[in-house]
Amino acid sequence: MERKNSVYIATSLDGYIADKNGGIEWLDSIKIPDDEDMGYVKFTEEIDALVMGRTTFETVLGFDVDWPYQKPVFVLSTTLNEIPESHKGKAHLVKGTTVEILGQIHKKGYFRLYIDGGKTIQNFLKEDLIDEMIITVFPLVLGGGSPLFSETPKELAFELVESKVYFNQLVQHHYIRNRETKTTK
Repeated sequence: MERKNSVYIATSLDGYIADKNGGIEWLDSIKIPDDEDMGYVKFTEEIDALVMGRTTFETVLGFDVDWPYQKPVFVLSTTLNEIPESHKGKAHLVKGTTVEILGQIHKKGYFRLYIDGGKTIQNFLKEDLIDEMIITVFPLVLGGGSPLFSETPKELAFELVESKVYFNQLVQHHYIRNRETKTTK
């Protein structure tokens, strides 16, 4: 089975996924028609499960909607001791290093994973465990908040597969990890 860790996320022009207060209301700054999913449905059809951090999980729990995921959700947390009763069976708590967590999830038969949440994405990037990123850029400068990226131990090369413009304002970039070793003279 092919193993693949993918990211599908939105950022501000200055690279933040949440504002200074942890809010994501800025995502509503551009009206997106209900019938336009910007490739999200196709993306989720190609994954087996989601992996997200506690903060992202708690953010989703705070939405005034039914549980939005049809696939299993694995929640990474060092502080959460159990999944709330209302979401047992829908979400599963996992603990350990990034590599240990992947091992636990792979043992359950899930290999194509949607990695979500700032710290979780950053930790996967630090271990060079992200294979694909679809990043939609909103034309806003938030001036601070939760960044999508942080320092990594080494440079990671990605290759642009495609860019799309939605509503003449949003730019969605699709990257895949380029693991080929390149030598320069």
